[in-house]
Amino acid sequence: MSELKYWLGFNYVSGIGPAKIQALLGAFGSLERAWRATESQLRDIGFDIRAIQSLDEARRTFDLDQYVQLVEASRVGVLTWQSPEYPDLLREIPAAPPLLFVRGGYEPVDRWAVAVVGTRRLSAYGRQVTRDLVAGLVQNGITIVSGLARGIDAVAHRTAVEEGGRTIAVMASGIDKIYPPEHRDLAHAIVDGHGALVSDYPFGAEPESTHFPARNRLISGLSLGVLVVEAGEKSGALITAQYALEQNRDVFAVPGNIHSPVSIGPNRLIQQGGKLVTRVEDILEELNLKMAVDQQVAKAVLPETAEEAALIAQLSTQPLHVDELGRLTGMPSSLISSTLTIMELKGMVQQVGGMQYVRLREAGPAYEAAPEEE
Repeated sequence: MSELKYWLGFNYVSGIGPAKIQALLGAFGSLERAWRATESQLRDIGFDIRAIQSLDEARRTFDLDQYVQLVEASRVGVLTWQSPEYPDLLREIPAAPPLLFVRGGYEPVDRWAVAVVGTRRLSAYGRQVTRDLVAGLVQNGITIVSGLARGIDAVAHRTAVEEGGRTIAVMASGIDKIYPPEHRDLAHAIVDGHGALVSDYPFGAEPESTHFPARNRLISGLSLGVLVVEAGEKSGALITAQYALEQNRDVFAVPGNIHSPVSIGPNRLIQQGGKLVTRVEDILEELNLKMAVDQQVAKAVLPETAEEAALIAQLSTQPLHVDELGRLTGMPSSLISSTLTIMELKGMVQQVGGMQYVRLREAGPAYEAAPEEE
């Protein structure tokens, strides 16, 4: 925690963003040494007087040790540029946030993500379209990213949870400050096995107006593409779409009634080259995401133990009795039965009656014995 302590410290100091963190690391090698840098040293690497004064005040008045204890007690995950778990997609964008707070679980599968954003003043049409498209994405193994706001964002998150999928809520406040407050139950549902809350703001940070555009940049950064369902002429959703273009992400838009003020945004995006969406396949095909669910299924059915590998090697689409499996593998019948039960739950094999089994999907020989097992 010693080095992480200073990542937390610099995250708390206003006016020190990714460029200055990079400069500090380049000059001092670690943020622990940078925390003790003199005013002269900071000037030498290009710090302006405001940033120097902000850091100096934090070092004099901010109880960093107490803050670290607060973070540890909250059991919130902390990811930095140096963390292997830092999201790959976010790492690719210019000026990626040096530190992320994560409540819940951000998982490798969340790389297959699409952001769904839109107006807070959604229509019945926008609500239904959001539900339909999010349900289709979730059923194809896609994680939904949005901003936990009222309107389209909330419908996207709730639909993902209701469909048993994953969703990432990017916050414009400290991770301990749920906003809007009426979404506390939704936030808890997301954290409780359906995804994660993510923020790059320090604990206690209020949801100020300037935070929302910066939050939108992370929404697009965590996604392969951004879908705008409904948005007015001046909308945060359009800011997210602009960030997506700057980050080389795809932009999708749902066409709407030309007389509806909340369709001005997506209709204009389509005019400007955004990809028109009328069905979930429009997104999946453009992003080549039809492979996502196939890759997840393939991973799930790969043999994970020597026993699974031995049984899968003998099984085919032709039924084979457990006694014959015992003869072919030399495994005891009790071990064969228990292993087949697990494999059936995974969808690797199926019992077709009379203690006979068939292989359901092609599965490669993924299992490799460790040296001590050879």
